[in-house]
Formats: sequence, C-alpha cells, structure tokens
Amino acid sequence: MSAIIEFKNVNKVYKSGEHVLKAMDDVSFTIDEGEFVVILGPSGAGKSTLLNLLGGLDTVTSGEIIVKGNHVEKFSDNQLTGYRAKNVGFIFQFYNLIPNLTALENIELMKDIVDVNINGLDVLDSVGLKDHASQFPSQLSGGEQQRVSIARAVAKQPAMLLCDEPTGALDSKTGVLILNLLQNMSNNSGTTVIIVTHNAILAEAADKVIRIKNGQIESIVVNENPKNVKDLEW
Repeated sequence: MSAIIEFKNVNKVYKSGEHVLKAMDDVSFTIDEGEFVVILGPSGAGKSTLLNLLGGLDTVTSGEIIVKGNHVEKFSDNQLTGYRAKNVGFIFQFYNLIPNLTALENIELMKDIVDVNINGLDVLDSVGLKDHASQFPSQLSGGEQQRVSIARAVAKQPAMLLCDEPTGALDSKTGVLILNLLQNMSNNSGTTVIIVTHNAILAEAADKVIRIKNGQIESIVVNENPKNVKDLEW
C-alpha cells in the first residue's frame, strides 16, 4: 500500500494572551490508502486537533500535511473548501443531520457540494436504511441517524473518512454495528478510515494504532492481524 497521508513535524500552537498551548508538538506519521486507523489518547491529548488539521478545518502553525501528494498546509481558503468537499467525509459523535429534511434528502444534499453522481437510495441501502428514506431525523433512533450521517459522508466518495468519537452517543450494541460498518468500508471499498476515540478496545481491530499524549506521538503500532470489530469483547 502507498501512503495517502503524511504529517511531517506538524506543530499547532494556540495563544491566548500570555498563555501558550501546544496542541500538536512536532507530530510525524504516515497513513496508507485503505487503512483502518485508530487514534487513541486521553481528553486534551490533541486527537481532535489532529483530525481538524487533517480535515482542513484548522491550519498548522508549522510543518507539512501531505494528502495524495498535495501540501494541504499551503492551500488557500478556496482550495481548502474544495479539498474538504472532494476528499474528506466527516462523521461526528452527534449526527448533524438537517431536521426538516428526510434521510434521503440529507444524503442527496451532497449533489449541491460535489460533482459526483449520487444515488441516495443506493447509499442508504448500503447502510441498511433504504426503507427509512422518507423518514425525518426525529423519527429515527440514534443509531439510525448515525448511519444516515455515515451514508451522507460516503455519498461523495471521499478518499478518507474522519470520525470523531462516532459511537460516543450510542449504546454499545449499536456502536458495534456502526464500527463494523466503518471497518467494512475500509476493507471492501478501499476508503481510508480514521477514528479518534478514547476506547482502547477498538485498537485490536485497527490496521494501525496511533497513540497521542500531550500533543505528541506516544507510539505507532501496526497490527499484522487486526480483529473483526464484531469479535472484540466490549
């Protein structure tokens, strides 16, 4: 596999008056195309900052972020907008669905963002929700809403899915279903899936585990034989 993502000596510093916070401190790593990656660390370790930098939601103080050969840290605002639209699917703990649109309409909204042929019913079918196409978010369970948000993220066929605690608001049974869905997308469609979590159990299912502490890489471990999410002891 070839590297699709490379962080080179990335630093992110936030300043508030005289207070300085190093959210990213000389961080370097690579992620290969199609990898299922878990980023672990306690609250405040820098996990979400890393995801925001990779997703083009924030900018580096110094260092390089290279995605598919492009230097993201050099992008203009317009280039970042295009990068997010074409390359990145975001999945958050809370689903961010538009409440007055149906499940199908929430997905087909992507047609206004990217120039990709999207069949909303097919995408809903891929997450097992074709029969819920005409329902509004308030008529769906939490797990169903999260599956719609995943379907919306993958509808534009992004190079990578960035997931920030995607099962944090779900019960454990539903969470396993969601994580299994994400793992299958990595294994079967070659999508690079990156999950930020504090749940160390998920590390056993990852192709690569990146541990972060105090804004620095604590360790990077490659699993030669990652487990299926369904086989983990939750």
